[in-house]
Amino acid sequence: MTRESTTDSDSTTTDPTSESLIETSPSAGLDDDPDETPVADTIVEAKNINVWYNDDQALQDISLAVPEQRVTAMIGPSGCGKSTFLRCINRMNDLIDAARVEGKLSLRGKNVYDDDVDPVALRRRVGMVFQKPNPFPKSIYDNVAYGLEIQDVEGDHDAIVEESLKRAALWDEVKDQLDESGLNLSGGQQQRLCIARAIAPDPEVILMDEPASALDPVATSKIEDLIDDLAEEYTVIIVTHNMQQAARISDKTAVFLTGGELVEFDDTEKVFQNPESDRVEDYITGKFG
Repeated sequence: MTRESTTDSDSTTTDPTSESLIETSPSAGLDDDPDETPVADTIVEAKNINVWYNDDQALQDISLAVPEQRVTAMIGPSGCGKSTFLRCINRMNDLIDAARVEGKLSLRGKNVYDDDVDPVALRRRVGMVFQKPNPFPKSIYDNVAYGLEIQDVEGDHDAIVEESLKRAALWDEVKDQLDESGLNLSGGQQQRLCIARAIAPDPEVILMDEPASALDPVATSKIEDLIDDLAEEYTVIIVTHNMQQAARISDKTAVFLTGGELVEFDDTEKVFQNPESDRVEDYITGKFG
């Protein structure tokens, strides 16, 4: 990573430009000492999150604080609850009848599970990119503009589409074929198109569920470079099975292990070089997985 890692902060911050959908609370001021590395504000905070699918518990008492405008990676073996937690953040688990979520999960201090929170409006502020590229059977332009239209985003849609494609590092490759189907793009281009679609409504947080797992090494490298760039403006939370990828691109790493337990959450360098938990060390060194 080119950015410096930071530690958690328990504070939340007011975003004067954010919608009324989620109320914000003022943040305590940061230390103005120029000799100290600034501490990132917490944007997403989980406290004692438990999730069940019918009688099966998928997550157990998950508590962590995600820093703003950083890349946070979630690693762990299959079935340990990484993706379940990711979907809690923008309430995608609401779409699963068998799912039940308990605990508090806050975006800038507002519990997203409060009754007065509109899940659709929440998903405008918390975009998501899935494991398999899923462009719509529409033109490249219409794929990016889709979220703008269904969410009634005001402004110059042409300019927003262009800027989103530029931010997704795709504009130069598709600017002369915006009317062609997004399905005609390569796998890596399709994933970047989905990223452009996710950032078009200008979210604060971008969730990525193994966004490069279905891509070749060249396309994966482009996605990783893009994630690094996106974190200059957005908070990125990524689930990955690739520990090397987590080590390369993230500032913070959360390690989930069997049973839906969060075993360790710390600066990425510390997690990989000097983990607190023997179980985490065993997982990272390949003794189990």
